[in-house]
Amino acid sequence: MAEKQYVVFKLIDGEYGIEIMQVKEIIKYQRTVKIPDAPDFIEGVINYRDSTTPVIDLAKRFNVGEKEKTDSSRIIVTNINSRHIGFVVDSVEEVLKISKESIDTVPEIMGGIDKQYINGVGKLGERLVILLNVNEVLSSTEKSRLEAIDNNQHV
Repeated sequence: MAEKQYVVFKLIDGEYGIEIMQVKEIIKYQRTVKIPDAPDFIEGVINYRDSTTPVIDLAKRFNVGEKEKTDSSRIIVTNINSRHIGFVVDSVEEVLKISKESIDTVPEIMGGIDKQYINGVGKLGERLVILLNVNEVLSSTEKSRLEAIDNNQHV
């Protein structure tokens, strides 16, 4: 039985997971510097390990609502195409092992979340964890716009 580990986190009322191998670090939420003319779901940038790192609000990106940031809010730093990108989440819950057999394909209708963002749905008894494909959270155009930040270009 092949298992993978996932970092499980909360967004509004749902539980989501990112494969642990895609997670660089989990840090406490910190205020971001806004980027002019950036899409609404781009929270801004932070200084992460001497690197300007864009931060995406996943709840806004997936159109599942908004929630005030709290002491439980975290930024999950990932590495996408050799670039650090942070994802704001309401809280990080745990690391879970989920077997391949416990993962269902993505339902056609996934409550506001585009199917391309999802690898599957982990079933753990009555509990459902939506497993994200972080490489697809941003379109190629959006990735290019974020790369322009590094070059001090206007996005």
